[in-house]
Amino acid sequence: MLLWEGLRKELSGGYARTTNNRMELMAVICALEALKFPCEVTLYSDSTYVVHAVEKGWLMQWEQERFKKRKNPDLWMRFLTIYRRHKVSFIWVKGHANNPENERCDRLAVAAASQPNLPLLVIFCCVFPGIFCGQHGFFLHACPCVEHRDSWKR
Repeated sequence: MLLWEGLRKELSGGYARTTNNRMELMAVICALEALKFPCEVTLYSDSTYVVHAVEKGWLMQWEQERFKKRKNPDLWMRFLTIYRRHKVSFIWVKGHANNPENERCDRLAVAAASQPNLPLLVIFCCVFPGIFCGQHGFFLHACPCVEHRDSWKR
């Protein structure tokens, strides 16, 4: 949900076979990507995963370590690209605590997640995209990094 000078824009969407953390991070990414020019942003989120990663400096450390052994490096790299366009401060809000805006976001997320035939959010291995095989129904990963070289995962 984007709020600016009395205007409101609500964005929502969902993906199949994903995790709550990935969707919470995608929500932040999509909100920042919706901004048409660099802005000063106060971002409210009930995701400690996202808020703490940024506010406690963990994300910058993960980036220096090239996201080694970290989950969701593809989304964190996408986040960093858009995050650096703006001046963003985060405020953590407790979920399900009668915050009207947070409750509205939760309803939007639940409605989006319950839609039939949700698309798959392409899985990334390191920085190389996974390829979904529609015929066989699984992801193929071909990643040249040492840790994943020549691995194909179902």
